[in-house]
Amino acid sequence: MAATDKILYPLKFYPILKEKVWGGNKLSARFNKKSIKDNIGESWEVSDVDGDVSVVSNGSLAGKTLPEILAEYKDLLVGKHVYELFENKFPLLIKFIDAKEPLSIQVHPNNELAQERHNSFGKTEMWYIMDAEKNGNLVVGFKNDSDQDEYLEHLNNKTLMNILNEDKVQEGDVYFIPTGRVHAIGAGVLLAEIQQTSDITYRIYDWDRPDQYGNYRELHTDLALDAIDYKAEKIYKSSYETKQNIPTELVSCEYFTTNQLLINNDTYEADNLKDSFVIYICVSGGCSIQYDNDLEVDLEVGQTVLLPAILKKYSIYSKSEVKLLEVYIK
Repeated sequence: MAATDKILYPLKFYPILKEKVWGGNKLSARFNKKSIKDNIGESWEVSDVDGDVSVVSNGSLAGKTLPEILAEYKDLLVGKHVYELFENKFPLLIKFIDAKEPLSIQVHPNNELAQERHNSFGKTEMWYIMDAEKNGNLVVGFKNDSDQDEYLEHLNNKTLMNILNEDKVQEGDVYFIPTGRVHAIGAGVLLAEIQQTSDITYRIYDWDRPDQYGNYRELHTDLALDAIDYKAEKIYKSSYETKQNIPTELVSCEYFTTNQLLINNDTYEADNLKDSFVIYICVSGGCSIQYDNDLEVDLEVGQTVLLPAILKKYSIYSKSEVKLLEVYIK
């Protein structure tokens, strides 16, 4: 066994599956994420959220939790700059989401509100659409600039969609959702989500639907009021140009940078000079990540791997076309 493997190596984790009133069966049917539960809406791939921490599934560290590994290896895992910022808290949460039915309309608080109210990070996030059925859509932001009075009038009259922006989506579409932006994932959409480590959501409207027990989920009307950004954008979808074997930046903010990496029957040689961990999310195809000369880890569609910051050189080999999201902190 090579020296790096004894210390740190590409880490895979057991998925944390979440049953949701709006969830479907694509995560199990397409990604082989087995569960005895129905309506699996979310698979948490990398998580340091209290009560839902990831457990390593491969190699010599199998069975250890992400917080345990971070506490032991510190900057060797996440990078010196990242460790100075976040210490023993892993800063990102990675998910797959399958919306058989639409999610609630919601908003996330910024760092200041989340810290004051919940002792938590805020929740800036992004979406990469992996698949969308016909008429699959997202709710993202307002159509035009609004304010609290107009918003409350439509909320109380159940006409909120009159002032919110709806986009039809397809595979490859990318949306950045900063804190304060009202949003919802529509029915028939399968996506990858990258976000700050936070589970703070203010639910604004839930389509007047009961859960499987006949109960209505809690709404957070008052909390949401001063968390919402009422300004509208002309375009909410991110634009980018796909290139082969060259990382294409999709989103970059202070909390994460996400690139798309398309490799077609080729090998991508990587030099990690980022002073950060790197997470690869496989959104189509499959590949192997080769490191320390003779070691490798396979990555299939619907899987995620965390490469420690100490691992500076590795190769990604694709037998056919593979599309990856590459996530790190600048």
